[in-house]
Amino acid sequence: MQNELYTPKQSKILKYTMNNDYFMLINHGAKRTGKTILNNDLFLYELRRVKRIAARLGIDNPQYILAGATLGTLAKNVLIELTNKYGIEFQMDKYNRFKLFGVLVVCTGHSKINDMARIRGMTSFGAYINEGSMAHPEVFDEIKSRCSGDGARILVDTNPDHPEHWLKTDYIDNPDESIVSYQFELDDNTFLTERYMRNIKASTPSGMFYDRNIKGLWVSSDGVVYKDFDHTKHYISVEQLKQVNVVKYFAGVDWGYEHYGSIVVIGKADDGKLYIVEEYAKQHQEIDYWVDVANDIKSRYGNIYFYCDTARPEHIDRFEREGLYAENADKSVLSGIEEVAKGFKTDTLLVVDTVERFKKEIYMYAWNERTGEPVKQWDDVLDAVRYAIYTEASYIPAGISSSKGW
Repeated sequence: MQNELYTPKQSKILKYTMNNDYFMLINHGAKRTGKTILNNDLFLYELRRVKRIAARLGIDNPQYILAGATLGTLAKNVLIELTNKYGIEFQMDKYNRFKLFGVLVVCTGHSKINDMARIRGMTSFGAYINEGSMAHPEVFDEIKSRCSGDGARILVDTNPDHPEHWLKTDYIDNPDESIVSYQFELDDNTFLTERYMRNIKASTPSGMFYDRNIKGLWVSSDGVVYKDFDHTKHYISVEQLKQVNVVKYFAGVDWGYEHYGSIVVIGKADDGKLYIVEEYAKQHQEIDYWVDVANDIKSRYGNIYFYCDTARPEHIDRFEREGLYAENADKSVLSGIEEVAKGFKTDTLLVVDTVERFKKEIYMYAWNERTGEPVKQWDDVLDAVRYAIYTEASYIPAGISSSKGW
């Protein structure tokens, strides 16, 4: 029966947790491998265990910490998944707490230093930290220090980051026997179909993204960001573009002055392919110039969405006063880069060869090996491309909820 519910890797970890004591369990590795699914189930087991310990100690309301990068991602990754799987309804109070199995669960974010205020001073009988590599290290340490209740345990799941990340060096690589860690790779998930495995491997960008998302490795990013860009495949002519049935246009905007400001226009074809059709990149231009550019784009493509860099809200306000559809871009760096890189990997993102600045940036935009982030150079047009493609891919119109809630 267990083999029908859990993969061999999950079963191995489950067996360990049921027969051994530990202080911290870290499940880390590739996406879609069952790390969070397992930790979600262990979370429910831990609440029951905590209640038994508290009852023995005469404590009526034991506390437990449930932490995610934000409360929104915590709901998406943990609470909604548990509701869908087991039908559990979580009734939150005004302090973002709920009671389950007789344990008071305190929900908190962990990615910002001020998240510590929610848990400071409390005594917890355990914690579940989702997306651990995204935690602020001081918040992570505070959660750990709060877990002083008798028999407290900490569950952590995370995708890999760069090899010098504090979670890897201080915890995963820590030889302390109280810290147990398991690495997952995509092939560990035996419930995935061969078709899915084949397609996800084929469409995952080369280099860092493949090593992290498929192999589950903590690897450095190195070299150029868009390794799969091939000028022989990804540039097309204006004449070739005329043969494409573009059904939608949208734009990305990166504000600049000393560095280049840029606007790119992207077309989406009826087959889902994306085309960078126009690029505007200039230094030392005021907002009036960019309004003129945007209005010219509007006159030719219609009142399309402009997904804008949020660093200059006054410029976005100006666009809106001009009657342009200006939206805040989702500036998530690695997720956005991965979305663009996937387009090059799968040959579903093409570029009209009249671009100029793009042709320079695509070969100069490189990773900073120390931080695991791109170097902030040669990124002006490419930032605008990222804002447009990633925000369009995840855009939810105002008034429409992304979930049914929890």
